[in-house]
Amino acid sequence: MLENAQSHLVLPAIAFAESVWIVRNSKKSAVSVDSLLECIDRDQRIEIYPLNKWVVERTVQLSTIKEMHDRQIVATALTMQFSGDDSALITCDRNITESKLVPIIW
Repeated sequence: MLENAQSHLVLPAIAFAESVWIVRNSKKSAVSVDSLLECIDRDQRIEIYPLNKWVVERTVQLSTIKEMHDRQIVATALTMQFSGDDSALITCDRNITESKLVPIIW
């Protein structure tokens, strides 16, 4: 999926923010924040999905997922599905995969 030039990749705003935070605070990162941002800007397949009212409302309802950021990621996928988008998450996060709330690719 990541190698397919036709893929539409949706990056939840919270996952985007976490990625920047991790790169910024990692002493071992081979990537700079600027290069990460440039990479995302250059890849036309990537859409950053906002943390909006619908995502927050669904986040509150996802009590089976313990971590708030994971809830927001799943809530983004659920919001997209509710809008008619056929979406799946690319993750190996155990908390998310065990919830079985959304299709997972890994």
